This record gives sequence, structure tokens and C-alpha cells, in this order.
Amino acid sequence: MEDRKKPAGPKPANKRGAARLAAVQALYQMDVSGGGVLETAAEYETFRLGKEIDGELYREADPAWFRSVLSGVVSRQKQLDPVVRNALTEDWPLSRLDSTLRAILRAGAFELTGIKDLPAAVAISEYVDIARAFYGDGEEPRLVNAVLDRIARDRSTAK
Repeated sequence: MEDRKKPAGPKPANKRGAARLAAVQALYQMDVSGGGVLETAAEYETFRLGKEIDGELYREADPAWFRSVLSGVVSRQKQLDPVVRNALTEDWPLSRLDSTLRAILRAGAFELTGIKDLPAAVAISEYVDIARAFYGDGEEPRLVNAVLDRIARDRSTAK
């Protein structure tokens, strides 16, 4: 009998997953460079999503989902930060998190609080995968999972 185990390693991203990753990267870029949402979105859509850069092929992404997450986080950041802050433990204030982790949590919080009929487990899983891509199996992916899970539970009890 043949043993058919899945190969280890990260699973390939779908178009929404690739859009989520690109949105996190764009949010990080905007945070460190001070760039605006319109020019950053245009740069990603023109030169990155599904394109080859320095020999690396970026995955094809859903551009509408990318724009939705990116613009949603930017327009609702003042509402999202308290949601994320409340889901963090006291020993992990939002200000202590690095720019990448803040971008992941803000994007996840936006989807969980701002997009109706979104399966929370799918969004949480994809943002945990993004955290693993940046941080490996360290503490950060577990933090992303815990924070986004708290936000999702708060969302479901508020309905």
C-alpha cells in the first residue's frame, strides 16, 4: 500500500492568500516609508502582483481583495488599533510589536471585523501562515493566532 503523505512546508497560497500577503507587505512598506495608499497600491498592482522581480516570481493575487484589505486597514486604522490592543495581553502592547507584526494583525483585524460572511478560521489560518513566512515557528505566529482568534470570538459574541 502506498503511503501518500503531504509534503512538509508551507502550502501554496491561493489568489486571496497572495493578496493578503501583498497587503501585509504594502502596509509594512507604507509604515516604514511613510508612503500613501494610492501610490503603494498602484506600485504593487503594476510591478509586483503576479510579476517577476529580481528573479522571484510573485504569485498571482486577487487585486480587488488586495485593494480592499489595504484601503480598509488604512481607512479604519483608528478603529482597528484599539481592537488589536484589546486582544493583546498586557505584556504585549501594540507599540512593542514590530511593523510586520502590526501589519499582519491590522489586516487580520480588518477582515474579521469589516468583511461580512468571512469564515474566521480561513482568515486566521492564512494570517498565521503569513506570520510563519516572516517569523518561522517562533512566538509571533502563535501570537497572531491568539489575537485574531480573540477578535473573531468578540465579533461573534457581539452579533
